[in-house]
Amino acid sequence: MIVIPAIDLKDGQCVRLEQGKMDKDTVYGNNPAEMAQKWVAEGAERLHVVDLNGAFAGEPKNLEAIKAIVAAVKIPVQVGGGIRDIPTMERLFDLGVERLILGTSACRNPELVKEACQKFPDGIIAGIDASNGRVAIKGWAEVTVKLALNLAKEVEEAGVCAIIYTDISRDGMMQGPNLDAIRRMADAVNIPIIASGGVSSLRDIRNLKILEVTGVAGVITGKAIYSGALDLKQAIKVGKGEV
Repeated sequence: MIVIPAIDLKDGQCVRLEQGKMDKDTVYGNNPAEMAQKWVAEGAERLHVVDLNGAFAGEPKNLEAIKAIVAAVKIPVQVGGGIRDIPTMERLFDLGVERLILGTSACRNPELVKEACQKFPDGIIAGIDASNGRVAIKGWAEVTVKLALNLAKEVEEAGVCAIIYTDISRDGMMQGPNLDAIRRMADAVNIPIIASGGVSSLRDIRNLKILEVTGVAGVITGKAIYSGALDLKQAIKVGKGEV
C-alpha cells in the first residue's frame, strides 16, 4: 500500500484546509517545489497535488506551481482541482503530470469522464468526496443527493484507473479515517481505492493496510505529515509491510 504525501496549493503556497474551508487554511510553505523535494527525500514514490483555487474556480489557477513541482522531482505526480475539459487535461499532461483527478466532473459530466478515459488510458483517477455517504462537489461547497457508492460503480464503468475516496468530515481533523466507508467503497468496485481524509497516525496506516486485501492500494496524507504527527518515512515502511 503506497503512502502518498499531499501538496495543496492556494495562491501559489502550500496550505492545508480544515474540512475544505478556504478561510480555514494553514500555510506550510511558499515554495511548493521545495516541499515536493522534501517528501521525495523522505521516501515518497508519488505526489498528490491539489489546486484548491482551481477547485473553486472551475479551472486551474496554480499552473506555475504545478509545473515547478513536476520539474523538481523524478516521481509520478497526480493533480486535481478545476479540471473540467479536455484542453485543460492536455495542458496538464503536457507539463509532465502523470495522472489527473476528476472530481466535480466525475459527478456532473459522465460523458467527459468516458472521453477522457478513452483519450488518456490509465491517466484518469476519479476523486469521490463524500459527506454522510453523499457526493460533494465544487471544492466541497455543494453536497449532492448522489450516493458515493453509485458514483464509484459509474466511474469504474467509464474506465478510470483508480478512485480517491475522501470522507469530508474527517479531512484535516486528525480523527482517523472512516474505515467502514472505505471498506464499503473497496468492496463495491474492482479498481484500486486510495483512501484520503483523517489519517493522523501510524495506527491509521496499519488499519488501512489491513484493508489492502479489499482493494485499498494507497493512502493520501496531508496535515499529519505537515504538523509532525505522522512520520512519513515510518508511514511508508508500514504501508510496504516492512514494520
